[in-house]
Amino acid sequence: MAHKADILDLARFAPSPGDGTRLDVDVDPGSFTYGDQRYEVPGGAAPARVDISRTAAGYALRLRFEAEVRGPCTRCLDHAELRVEVDSREVDQPGGDDDELRSPYVAGDELDLEAWSHDALALAMPGKFLCRADCAGLCPVCGESLNEADPARHRHETGLDPRFAKLRELKLD
Repeated sequence: MAHKADILDLARFAPSPGDGTRLDVDVDPGSFTYGDQRYEVPGGAAPARVDISRTAAGYALRLRFEAEVRGPCTRCLDHAELRVEVDSREVDQPGGDDDELRSPYVAGDELDLEAWSHDALALAMPGKFLCRADCAGLCPVCGESLNEADPARHRHETGLDPRFAKLRELKLD
């Protein structure tokens, strides 16, 4: 059975080099704000699997989970729900000069699982969060959702944008 974990004591689960364990936990990645729009995991938690391996000088870590994320569609602003898969790996080998081998989520023998799950989910999110793959977005003229608009009836006069009328009066010699 999974339990909620924000901070994991890595030394408890992999005390010696060569030791390793797999844990089923619930992670709370929190909410995200992209372009002033809020995205969140309903219920706040998702079941996850954490693999911890002790190396000679530190830890090798893997975090896997799926989370349903809810928020507005980036094209039409309607409600959207997406299932996002996360598979993230971290290495923490303290004592060396290489910052690539230091995990920002490990301090001593403690793993900040909440921060790692938040960042891993943020990186796994799609570039465009859509309500559906064929979302047509909003009409650039009137702002109506083109997903429900009848293409035969949704028309606007063609011509120049009236907001630029003053620019047409400029005399550039």
